[in-house]
Amino acid sequence: MKFRQSLFWDANPNKIDVKKNAQYIIERILDFGRDAEVRWLWQTYDKLLLKTVVTKSRSLRSSTKTLWALLLKN
Repeated sequence: MKFRQSLFWDANPNKIDVKKNAQYIIERILDFGRDAEVRWLWQTYDKLLLKTVVTKSRSLRSSTKTLWALLLKN
């Protein structure tokens, strides 16, 4: 996926590694992503990794954390 510059405003989107920067990508897409980006996220990353990031993230907004904790509950 080609990342939007507005989603990753503090980095060069062309240099983001999907595996190395997984937490960073997940946090940004969960907080600010569009529908297509969230769909890509679901297809790319394991549900357990998504749960871990949501649970342990210190940068996600609280409303985002609450929503995704509920969505990833099962």
